[in-house]
Amino acid sequence: MTNPTFFEALHWASIFLEQHQQEDAGRFLLLERQHWTTTQLLLHYREVIPLAVWQQFQADVRRFAANEPAQYIVGHAPFFGHEFKVTPATLIPRPETEELVEWVLNELPSHPLKILDLGTGSGAIAISLKLARPQWQVWASDISPAALAVAKINSQQLAAPLTFRKSDVYAQLAAEHFDAIVSNPPYIATSERNVMDTRVLAYEPATALFAAEAGLGLYRRILQGLPQQLQPDGQFFGEFGYRQRPALTRLVAQLLPAAQVAFRRDISGHQRMLQIKL
Repeated sequence: MTNPTFFEALHWASIFLEQHQQEDAGRFLLLERQHWTTTQLLLHYREVIPLAVWQQFQADVRRFAANEPAQYIVGHAPFFGHEFKVTPATLIPRPETEELVEWVLNELPSHPLKILDLGTGSGAIAISLKLARPQWQVWASDISPAALAVAKINSQQLAAPLTFRKSDVYAQLAAEHFDAIVSNPPYIATSERNVMDTRVLAYEPATALFAAEAGLGLYRRILQGLPQQLQPDGQFFGEFGYRQRPALTRLVAQLLPAAQVAFRRDISGHQRMLQIKL
């Protein structure tokens, strides 16, 4: 096909991806590359697509057909009303994690606080909190220098100044105390690899996905350190797997028997978030 219209290009992508048994991501790829809204796309539907745009679109669709995530192809992902740079060094931020950010903002007071985003990845949680509460002092830590590099770029591009620290859980944060710690840590058991999306396994960083102890190894370390890292009356907010509430409940009772614990369901109805008050 040469010189198709934008409408015809999308039709080609739909057929091509269906033949490769993939979801139709053509519209997302085109909109993101063009920085268009859906309305703008409709206005250009019958126009001939420029050759350079057509060549880029074909390359993007073929990469998606080969299981590369669309967000990595275009280099960014939406989260909490902002666009974040993402690379294979960082997880792609999910809508469920937006609910965690919303919960934190609703539960914590708006006056100045010191907050830690533990395992920040792209910085999506930390930056979203800072933009919503400029008066908060927000720290962002990660064990991965490559992930921190991406988070720093996002921090600069979105004008959200953070304090960054390379740290394996609390190793380089021992002297710090926080009013709240927020985390979306690795929580997937390695035994679940065979039921996971091929796209995720092939491209997203395994160190940000998997944890020992049936997925709760990192949670054990996080919970053990909360009494030392949180201020009196401090809080922890975390995301976990939809089957993990019973095991996580037992773990909290074992490590923090005096803590108050609340769980919250995500938009799909799964219990995926917890709040701990010491």
